[in-house]
Amino acid sequence: MDVSDLSPLIISKGFLPTGSLLESLVHMSNQVFAMEQLPIVQVRNISTMIRRIKLLSPLFEEIQDTNHSLPPSSILCLTELFSVIRRVRFLIQACKDGSSLWGLMQTELVSNQFYVLVKEMGSALDILPLSLLNISADIREQVELLHKQAKRAELFIDLQELQRREELLQLMATNNEKSSKKKGFLDFEKVREIFSSIGLRTPLDYEEEMLKLEAEVQKQAGTGGLIVVSNINNLISFVSYCKSMIFSGVPERSKDEVKKPSSSSSSANKNYKRSSSSQSMTANIPDEFRCPISLDLMRDPVIVASGHTYDRNSIAQWINSGHHTCPKSGQRLMHMALIPNYALKTLMEQWCQDNNIPLSESKSQSPSGLERSDRKRGQCESAVDHISAVKAAADAVKMTAEFLVGKLATGSPDIQRQAAYELRLLAKTSMDSRRIISEAGAIPFLVTLLSSHDPRIQENAVTALLNLSIFNNNKILIMAAGAIDNIIYVLESGKTMEARENAAAAIFSLSMIDDCKVAIGARPRAIPALVGLLKEGTPAGKKDAATALFNLSVYIANKVGVVVAGAVPLLVDLLMDDKAAITDDALGVLAMLLGCSEGLEEIRKSKILMPILIDLLRFGSLKGKENSITLLLGLCKDGGEEVARRLLINPRSIPSLQSLAAEGSLRAQRKADALLRLLNRCCFQSHNQVGL
Repeated sequence: MDVSDLSPLIISKGFLPTGSLLESLVHMSNQVFAMEQLPIVQVRNISTMIRRIKLLSPLFEEIQDTNHSLPPSSILCLTELFSVIRRVRFLIQACKDGSSLWGLMQTELVSNQFYVLVKEMGSALDILPLSLLNISADIREQVELLHKQAKRAELFIDLQELQRREELLQLMATNNEKSSKKKGFLDFEKVREIFSSIGLRTPLDYEEEMLKLEAEVQKQAGTGGLIVVSNINNLISFVSYCKSMIFSGVPERSKDEVKKPSSSSSSANKNYKRSSSSQSMTANIPDEFRCPISLDLMRDPVIVASGHTYDRNSIAQWINSGHHTCPKSGQRLMHMALIPNYALKTLMEQWCQDNNIPLSESKSQSPSGLERSDRKRGQCESAVDHISAVKAAADAVKMTAEFLVGKLATGSPDIQRQAAYELRLLAKTSMDSRRIISEAGAIPFLVTLLSSHDPRIQENAVTALLNLSIFNNNKILIMAAGAIDNIIYVLESGKTMEARENAAAAIFSLSMIDDCKVAIGARPRAIPALVGLLKEGTPAGKKDAATALFNLSVYIANKVGVVVAGAVPLLVDLLMDDKAAITDDALGVLAMLLGCSEGLEEIRKSKILMPILIDLLRFGSLKGKENSITLLLGLCKDGGEEVARRLLINPRSIPSLQSLAAEGSLRAQRKADALLRLLNRCCFQSHNQVGL
């Protein structure tokens, strides 16, 4: 068995024997080193990753030579490193074998994949006990240096690649500007320059690139990525058209150089010339502009589920006659939706304009008719185009959402994972998308997937629900679907920390509605789970937990639950935690808890809160200063004489309060005045008692 196939064994049957694992690591590292010819894109990320693995390779070889038994943490680390290096090899190979153009379009995504792998490498090295391994000092220092570099590594995105992509997208967008006087004009010299920079220099390079893009279409088709498939098909059309224009000797401004008929020519002569030109050029229609069914010039190109493009009338007749397969590939169509191929249509319009071929019968009006209708069409064209574009986008989202919901309902775990991920992304785009996804019936299926044993399915499902809950109507639908108990389950024991944190964020979002505050607080496990995340989460997770607790604490009955769950000491500690960076959020929750006697009593028990609040009066944010005064005022009222005396004897407190009373926000001024008056009364009473 090839050692490259050992990863599934590691996952399914536990750890490999030490010798096999080390042999696999050495072999896999050598496979990465052998990738000497780098692809055109992601050059720096790939070369840096190869260099890091080269630094690790001597470690594997020395352990293999000198260690017969290893500590369990070492075996775990080496197993994780094998998984990372294996995925590095696959990622580099994908960059080499895949489409350079699609790689350019996906530059942020691919860069992030390299970044994630570097971070996973650093996390694996966290548990490597170098002091227990019989390795040389040089290799130990080398691994320690690599470990530090991996932990400090930052996401790198090549700015040149971003610039090339933006220039290319601008060139493609120029063709879509229907109101432009230079409609259809392409700067082919600029296109050639950009394509050359990613390795497309000869007609054969263009052909190979189109084959790679078509392979990417087949890869994406069937996974729910209909919008992605449409985008790739648009790229194929663009590359094909540019190839035919760049390498056919057609001048860049051929349409400007076409000789216009003289003013004395008759109308019949003009029509004859146009007709003759059309007939002569029809035989030279590029293959990519012909419908695979009719072999004629497409009038309304559309994309079917397989990713292939047909003329709308031809494919509609095919489907209406009872066929459920793609005529070109024979692949069964998973749905019958037809997605307009706007990019190809624009390129066809340009080609037709360059060659004096009418794209549709509706355009072959008489010159006088064109002149009469020109002004009116110009006035309404922009509005019609905008409405059409909005409707087309909504239809595409609806079709995609319905397709993905179907995959959630009936797909395998792998398909469900992909569908939940795409719904998660789609729900981020707009309020309309969130409404359309819920109307497609996604919410009940996503709720069910919250209890999945697959970490990614669970994470994608809870994040999709979080994104959907931003649309207020969806909050009611999510609660009605019985989601809250499942979300609390993820918050308590989610498979990943990101899933737990997004569950907390979902509770925050849902609790924006008053009825939901009551319903969530009534669950006995909800508030303790949030307090648990406040203790265990990342800085982002702690912030999510604190904001959710703040929202829930607006409802008076939930305040006691927050106090009983032990939130107060954690919140006070977080005021001093610079890494957590949630001082204002923690202060907000503490100020909210003053509203119940249990909260006030628990806050008064803190020995370290007073000096922190006094410092925040001087150095805190605007919100932090307001909440600090609120807390001090609440602590001084109703039997808080001891707190008042401690404030009076602190030399920084009175000047800070006076400054806020004079220059703070209106809320801070009002509360600072109230606190100063209270302290003044306390001082007066103490003076009278001393006099007596």
